Amino acid sequence: MHIGVPKEIKDQEFRVGLSPNSVRVLTDRGHSVFIERMAGVGSGFGDRDYQQAGATIVAQAKDAWNQELIIKVKEPLAAEYEFIRQGQILFTYLHLAANKLLTERLVDSGVTAIAYETVELNRTLPLLMPMSIIAGRLAVQFGARFLERQQGGRGVLLGGIPGVSAGKVTILGGGVVGTEAAKIAVGMGAKVQIFDINVERLSYLENLFGSRVELLYSNAAAIEAAVPDADLLIGAVLIPGKKAPILVDRALVAKMRPGSVIVDVAVDQGGCIETLRPTSHSKPIYIEEGVVHYGVPNMPGAVPWTATQALNNSTLPYTVKLADLGIKALEIDSALARGLNVDNYQIVHPVVQEVFKDLVTPTPEFSLA
Repeated sequence: MHIGVPKEIKDQEFRVGLSPNSVRVLTDRGHSVFIERMAGVGSGFGDRDYQQAGATIVAQAKDAWNQELIIKVKEPLAAEYEFIRQGQILFTYLHLAANKLLTERLVDSGVTAIAYETVELNRTLPLLMPMSIIAGRLAVQFGARFLERQQGGRGVLLGGIPGVSAGKVTILGGGVVGTEAAKIAVGMGAKVQIFDINVERLSYLENLFGSRVELLYSNAAAIEAAVPDADLLIGAVLIPGKKAPILVDRALVAKMRPGSVIVDVAVDQGGCIETLRPTSHSKPIYIEEGVVHYGVPNMPGAVPWTATQALNNSTLPYTVKLADLGIKALEIDSALARGLNVDNYQIVHPVVQEVFKDLVTPTPEFSLA
């Protein structure tokens, strides 16, 4: 199999689809790997590292894209659409529910597009989990930074000091992102509360945190009571493949204290806070209703040395199967098959079909296990 790894072009996205160690595994199995020049530099991997692992360095993006299997980190951007074609397998994060234009392009191209975030194994999302862990931890790290007065925030130290109350962190969602955010916030000494609709998950979190975190069943009234007092509000809602539901509307954001901070990790799935829109690492925040909004959809790109290796630890077994077997890998690996979003000019993932009913054609030939 010929495998291409383009350099990521999303704003300040320094992760790379394959690490040199992953390349070595693939080349040892007889596959040819083509890495775009300087693709790994942001993650700490030079072209020589890839050459020593057996890869071929190519000068232009089109040369990396002109392969059978394309391994990326983030979704293709408009400048890359021309490279997508039938006969390719594209393996990357896609988040199609929030991106109709990309969905249309993938359908029109005939590509086989497999999304990391919808690969599902035993009701878990193994390729989303490592980035969710990182994003959850970064949400508090970034939130604490933008609470600083010089960054536009209220000037609150989340941990407080003796004689001065700690800051309050409210987390919407008790999944992986919310749990990791709570760990960091508790470690800082903040007052933390988590909202979730899954009672079993709340019980698990009680065993994990004890009395250090206030655990609340999520409903509109409870959220409306909590949000105005939050110094840092973190959106951590995930419905696999779907757009995130709006849990906090504009009127409720307006009740927050000026200089409070919102970090919505769900922004790549549309966000769960009405006033939140995507930002970038170059311009991460904006002020609306007097509140600092942070909506960077590729948060783990801020720590690429860690994130690239963590992602590769999870994706490599699936990448090897795709390299060894091509599209037939989907027939023998049901977890990988559930990651298939678009194939043969059709949307095949049921959740994406539900979001974009107008793009759905008659029942596809390939059905998910």
